[in-house]
Amino acid sequence: MTPAANSLVAPDFLTLTLGVVVYFAGVIVTRNLAFLRNYNIPEPVTGGFLAAVVLWVFHAATGWAIGFEMIARDRLLVIFFAAVGINARLSDLLAGGRALIVLCVLTTIFVFLQNVVGMLGASLFGLPSAAGVIMGSIALVGGHGTAIAWAPAIAAEHGFPAAIETGAAVATLGLIVASLLGGPVAKFLIERQNLIAGIAAAGAEDTAPKADAKPIDKSSFMYALLMINIAVILGYLVHRPITEMGIKLPLFVPCLIMGIVLSNTVPLIFPKLPWPARTPSLALISDYALSVFLAISLMSMQLWTLAEIAGPLLVVVAIQAVAAVAFIVLALFPLLGRDYQAAVLSAGFTGLSLGATPTAIASMTAVTEHYGPSPNAFIILPLVSAFFVDIINVIAIKAFLAL
Repeated sequence: MTPAANSLVAPDFLTLTLGVVVYFAGVIVTRNLAFLRNYNIPEPVTGGFLAAVVLWVFHAATGWAIGFEMIARDRLLVIFFAAVGINARLSDLLAGGRALIVLCVLTTIFVFLQNVVGMLGASLFGLPSAAGVIMGSIALVGGHGTAIAWAPAIAAEHGFPAAIETGAAVATLGLIVASLLGGPVAKFLIERQNLIAGIAAAGAEDTAPKADAKPIDKSSFMYALLMINIAVILGYLVHRPITEMGIKLPLFVPCLIMGIVLSNTVPLIFPKLPWPARTPSLALISDYALSVFLAISLMSMQLWTLAEIAGPLLVVVAIQAVAAVAFIVLALFPLLGRDYQAAVLSAGFTGLSLGATPTAIASMTAVTEHYGPSPNAFIILPLVSAFFVDIINVIAIKAFLAL
């Protein structure tokens, strides 16, 4: 990465190290603030946001911007999803089939609703209708990548030259809001429906780690890491021909799938071979990868860019957040069955609808650490966000831009 004028770029290894430091800062702050614990705000979200604020103050005082190389961060995301795949059991996936279908249908409805809200917001501030799509599913459900991909065409063809800046700003605001809302939404649903005791009593034997599970040692840790690496390698090998066929999928998707394939074939072919699924070692690797990924993602946000164009964007994102929470509480949670898994998926959908898949997973992780496990949720939501959302979003974007 070539630094711009008045900017410093932390090299990749330093970025990784700072991500760990920022995570521990979040742990310390969360331990000392009951509010953060009670509302299941993930530690890396707390630390990452505080670090972003510190960098903003540094930028305001000196005029210098600090950026970060992201190679290690992106690898951590791949490792995390490969671990999620290795944890998956086919029987669990089949049991979650109905929830998967319902979530796909509801996601389709919400993507179109989000663009309606965005266009109403654009109209409110006298902006072109294309700005509403940027402030809708392009930047929120789609995230930074989708915003960057669509913004140049919208700027050139739809009379909105600030499309790139607006898309990046809305995506960043959405990420912040999603990080802060997922836990409180789940807390409200779980405690209003008294779902804590239900999950503890029902199916805990199938989802919680065994009481006599082997402790973490060097061999078990390295074996789990080896299986993750094999899943990642296979994911890379599958991803290349898929891309050459013109199908655009994030790299973590084939790695997730290869983890699922390995976890449901290797133990059958080699029944005497130990398998790392749902072991403390695999959980440790998974938690590390997700926590540091999220800490780096949030600490790298350049918040001063939001301050420059805040005004209308803050209002529109606030309306989008209210619409998302209302949709979750009134439609998604009831139609998913009003059970504990539905509440965990509601936390995840907050991240999916306003932020990004890792944000959704972090929120669900914080909720399950507090209230109890829900392994299917960690398979269902990534499948929806990876395979389904992008396809529906492209259809919705094209439909609204054609209006």
